[in-house]
Amino acid sequence: MSKVVHRKKRLSSFKLIVLGFAAVIFVGALLLMLPVSSVSGTQTPFHEALFTSVSAVCVTGLVVQDTGSYWSSFGQTVILLLIQTGGLGVITVAVSFAILSGRKISLMQRSTMQDAISAPKIGGIVRLTKFSVQGTLFIELLGMTAMLPVFFRDYGIKGIWMAAFHSVSAFCNAGFDLLGTSSQPFVSLSRYIANPLINLVIMLLIIIGGIGFLTWDDICTHKWHIRRYRVQSKVILWTSALLIIIPAVFFFVVDFTGSSTGTRLLASTFQSVTTRTAGFNTADLTAMTPTSKSVMILLMLIGGSPGSTAGGMKTTTFAVLILNMVATFRQKEDIEIFGRRLDSHAIKNAATIVALYIILFFIGGIAISSIEHLPLLDCLFETASAVGTVGLTLGITPTLGIPSQLILILLMFFGRVGGLTLIYAAISVKQNGVKLPLEKITVG
Repeated sequence: MSKVVHRKKRLSSFKLIVLGFAAVIFVGALLLMLPVSSVSGTQTPFHEALFTSVSAVCVTGLVVQDTGSYWSSFGQTVILLLIQTGGLGVITVAVSFAILSGRKISLMQRSTMQDAISAPKIGGIVRLTKFSVQGTLFIELLGMTAMLPVFFRDYGIKGIWMAAFHSVSAFCNAGFDLLGTSSQPFVSLSRYIANPLINLVIMLLIIIGGIGFLTWDDICTHKWHIRRYRVQSKVILWTSALLIIIPAVFFFVVDFTGSSTGTRLLASTFQSVTTRTAGFNTADLTAMTPTSKSVMILLMLIGGSPGSTAGGMKTTTFAVLILNMVATFRQKEDIEIFGRRLDSHAIKNAATIVALYIILFFIGGIAISSIEHLPLLDCLFETASAVGTVGLTLGITPTLGIPSQLILILLMFFGRVGGLTLIYAAISVKQNGVKLPLEKITVG
């Protein structure tokens, strides 16, 4: 008698990541809909609660309601928890609770964690998870402590909550702020444009959160012995430094000409750092030149680094494409950097990711411009901010209709979860060992 064995179908790690983010977003939206979540005590419409939840979990910062004046203490707490969950990653948070409860982490869970934080190997993944969570909480506490004197001076006992919220929001590259009022909403950190302490602390938190946990693992393990770092960490550090310094010099020369030298330097550097996926702003973005806005769009699309709290195409993707262009110009077959040769699959993946982001960025911008009858550059700025999970805005997001808000929601989700993750989650590729005949095609 033959026996039929039914195997339990398991979800892939990529599907678990996508479904995990979606579940947290849905729960967050339901909580934000509650009357207790708003200052007025009225129920928030579902589409506004969903937009806010997606923006928080996807650590973006685009909002349709001013966070400081619209949401109550309960609502702000929900948003902060969503930011923290989204910054660390849903899978990381889930595994952390499993570790705290003393449960054994299965091989499947370890594999999912590896994909979630872009770790190179599955070995040591539990140690890396503990390091990520402990490091995050420690750095956020330091940031809160550093900003507390300023916020306590300006807001009294409420300054403790302000310092804690902005520290978590900055480290997670979320861009949510509580400084808006009913009379002056959506002000972000503009009142602290000339405050060195707030500027420096926020920038440091953004950079630390944006370079990735693997990079910080290298820094903590090998200290100043940079030669011992992973090639990925070296690429991230060099690329991040260049993407901060070069735009900062550009903004200093082109914009903020009416400010003092010190304020101009702070504003230029802050704008260069925050554009990478943080979403805070100390200056009036609408007053910046069209050229500067275009540069900011490029920076927003690049985003942070893999395995970090940031979104976007990632610095490594940008670096691989630049290195590939250099190798092609020098007529070399392989990409060589720091004494190593890069895998050809990295080039293909980088090209795929860039194509996806550019297509979605343009389609989204054109669609919103057509629906809302707004200037295309302004709409492209918003879609770049959404897909790069940045949160910077030229002020049009709160005025958008539901269809346009839905477009930004999809772009934010795509930008945080990641293009390749969504592709692998949607498509099951089966290897049958059969290859079609090879044919060459001319490109370029």
